[in-house]
Amino acid sequence: MFALVQKRRLYFTISAVLLLAGVVAMIYSTFAFGSPIRLSIDFTGGALLELAFDQAVPLEELRSVLADAGLDDVSAQTIGGENQVVIRTKEIDVAQKEALLDDLRAAFGPLTELRFESVGPSIGRETTRSAVYALLAASAAILAFIAFAFRRVPNPVRYGVCAIAKMLHDVLFLLGFASVMGILFGWEIDALVLTAVLTVIGFSLEDVIVVFDRIRENIPRRRGEDFETIVNRSLLETLHRSLTTQLNAIFIMTAIIFFGGATTRNFMVMMLVGMVMGTFSSLFFAVPLLVVWERDEWGSIFRPLRAAA
Repeated sequence: MFALVQKRRLYFTISAVLLLAGVVAMIYSTFAFGSPIRLSIDFTGGALLELAFDQAVPLEELRSVLADAGLDDVSAQTIGGENQVVIRTKEIDVAQKEALLDDLRAAFGPLTELRFESVGPSIGRETTRSAVYALLAASAAILAFIAFAFRRVPNPVRYGVCAIAKMLHDVLFLLGFASVMGILFGWEIDALVLTAVLTVIGFSLEDVIVVFDRIRENIPRRRGEDFETIVNRSLLETLHRSLTTQLNAIFIMTAIIFFGGATTRNFMVMMLVGMVMGTFSSLFFAVPLLVVWERDEWGSIFRPLRAAA
C-alpha cells in the first residue's frame, strides 16, 4: 500500500514554509502600505461619480481610460442602460474630477454629470466584525456536528478540531497570498476576493469530511490495523474522488482566468489558488494532523525530515 500519511512531516514543512512566507509578506505590507493586505475602496471608501453619455460605453474601454488617468483602484458599472455609468474610485478632489471628465469626453463624446460625492466603505468595520463572528459560529457548528456524527469512534472531537484547523490554515494562506500579490502586482482586496475566500472554505471542508467519514467506516472493519494504517488506507480510497472533483473545478476556473473578463480575474485567481491549497490541506494537513494527535507526536511534529526517513 502506497504510503501517504507516513510522509506527514514533509507536508507540515510545506505548509509551514507557505504560511511563514505569507506572514512575512503581511508584516512587510503593514510597514509599506499601512495594512497587512492592500485594501480596495470597498473597505476604505472613496468617491462616487455617476455619468450619463450620449452613446453606449464599453466598460473595458472605460476602465482603460481611468487607468490612463492614474485611477487603478476603480469600480465601474452601468445602471439603467449602457450609456449611464457609476464610477467608484479612491478619493479625488474637484480638479482631478474635472480632468477625468475631460479625458472621458475625449474618449466617448458628450456626457452629463449626474452625481459626485464622497462615499464610505461598503464593507466597514461592522461588516468585517460580523464576518469574523459568523466564522467563529460556523466553527462551533462544525465542531458540534462532527463530534455528534463521529460519536461512535474514539475521540470524536479531534476530528472537528482538525477540520477547523484546516479551515484556519486555508484562511491564513489566502490572506498571505493576497498580501504577496499586493506587494508584487498591486492587488487590492475587494468584496469579490472576500467572497472567494469564504467560498473556498466551504468547498474544501467537504473534502476533509469525506476522508474522515471513510476513516470512521474503516475503524470497525480494520480492527487488526493500527490507526496510521487505517487513515492511510482511507486517504487512498477517497483520493481519486477528491482529485476528480477538484480538477473539474480547476479546469473551469483556469479557462475563465484566461478567457474571462478582467473584472473577475483576481477573484478567479484567488478561487483557483484557494482550491488547490484547500485540496492539499484537506488531504495532507488535516488528515495527518489527526494521526499526529492520535499518536501523540506533538513533540516530534517538526523533526528534521532526514530523521523521519
